[in-house]
Amino acid sequence: MTCPICSKWHDDPEQRIVELDQTLVSLNRDQFFTGYCFVYTKEHVTELFHLDEAVRNAVMAEVTAVAKALYNAFSPAKINYELLGNMAPHMHWHIVPRFSTDPLWPRPHWSEPHQELFLTSEQYRERVELIISHLAKG
Repeated sequence: MTCPICSKWHDDPEQRIVELDQTLVSLNRDQFFTGYCFVYTKEHVTELFHLDEAVRNAVMAEVTAVAKALYNAFSPAKINYELLGNMAPHMHWHIVPRFSTDPLWPRPHWSEPHQELFLTSEQYRERVELIISHLAKG
């Protein structure tokens, strides 16, 4: 069985943001929630406890760095973090900036369907560059 997360970096080059030591970071193609990203482990694992403590701590530091960059780039009211893996059993976080002005606020981003928002190639590139610039600032 093919893992959609293992192939995501290769399959979605336009959404690639950065390769970190333990994880890869990509924009969600649907940008209804501005800045919505995925942070996924390079190694195919399904559970945090499958990682040794040092790697687990490094992964969580990278998730935190991405969340901070999104917060600084977009000034949301809140950052939502989701780690499930039921449908795609590969450790990956949904990091979702949330704004009090979004139509689903304050409910979870998946609480009801929404009209997907796809950007132009240029808009994806600009959003990726903005996030990278905030990651670089730490």
